[in-house]
Amino acid sequence: MKKELGTPLPSAAPTVKEVAQLAGVSTATVSRVLAGSGGVRKALARRVSSAARKLGYQPNPAARNLRVRSTRTLGMVFPDIENPFYASVIAGAEEVLQNAGYSLLLANYGEDPEREHIQLTTLRAERVAGILFAASCKPSADYQYILDAGIALVAVSRIPDGLNVDLVTVSNQAGACQAVEHLLRLGHRRIAFVDGPVSLSTTRERKAGYEQALRNAGLSVSPELVVCADFSRHDGGYNAVSKLLSAAKKPSAILVVSNNMALGVLHALREREVDVPGDMAIVGFGDTPSAALLRPPLTVIAQPAREIGATGARLLIERLQDQERPRRSIVLDTELIVRESCGSSPANTRHPPGTRERSQFGSAANGIGPSERVKR
Repeated sequence: MKKELGTPLPSAAPTVKEVAQLAGVSTATVSRVLAGSGGVRKALARRVSSAARKLGYQPNPAARNLRVRSTRTLGMVFPDIENPFYASVIAGAEEVLQNAGYSLLLANYGEDPEREHIQLTTLRAERVAGILFAASCKPSADYQYILDAGIALVAVSRIPDGLNVDLVTVSNQAGACQAVEHLLRLGHRRIAFVDGPVSLSTTRERKAGYEQALRNAGLSVSPELVVCADFSRHDGGYNAVSKLLSAAKKPSAILVVSNNMALGVLHALREREVDVPGDMAIVGFGDTPSAALLRPPLTVIAQPAREIGATGARLLIERLQDQERPRRSIVLDTELIVRESCGSSPANTRHPPGTRERSQFGSAANGIGPSERVKR
């Protein structure tokens, strides 16, 4: 059979991917056009229909019925649903999605990339219409497979490297910078940083903010004052304290990269009879309901967890309605909440960015191109 240049030979059973390649669009666009879902520009819809006719594509009725049944089902994939931060993110997303009439499947992978792979494989088999997720430090290639299959994806909290999806995150770098600036104003000069894995965007950004604040103050970053630990566990912070207190010149303040580790830091200092804040000031990243009830109450850089989830949910609904719209990246502001653990007063004072506690560093730099700044 003679074949025109640039026109693929149809296979015995043409696929959605072949239709997408011939039409020059995504597989998601093909799926929406063939299902009559709307949200696709007329010119693109005509190209898809023309390509389908040229290839002789015939939808599988059974598969189409399964897709139709699943269009109101969404997945949520998170690393630790017992973490109060993620619990609040999920609650914010759940409220928006359920009010919009969607059913939800929740997957918890416990910071284990292998479990993450299994959960994503399961959700893909369930033919969910979209997934809201926070990827692990070693994101599974399944995210790209899912995207290629026409399933909508929205990332929250963590930036998934190499994946072109909608995103909701917070001003991690500016928040960490603000925390260090606060400690500097209290007279601290040896400020330690309890870090997490560099493979996560959140920890990279928070470390960058820590370093920037020190440089702005004319101080160098002391390697002995930066300890990398298991950020998801209480004992990560607990073990970090032993290393910091064994330094030749001990710190007088510590910024902790996660709320779980902050609890471990406080526990370890209490066991060693190090007075907080008299001997050591502590600032955590991420507020929890228990933070204000600790003794002493914990100063934190708070994240708008419910708003992160709700905003991510709204982006997911938008993406389901229009698969072709430009990618959106939204950055929400963090907030310094001053309590007694850093030794300043009055206790429980809230200092959002833009007020007297505004960070000298300013906006976060996520390395993801233009972002929408959202002030609360």
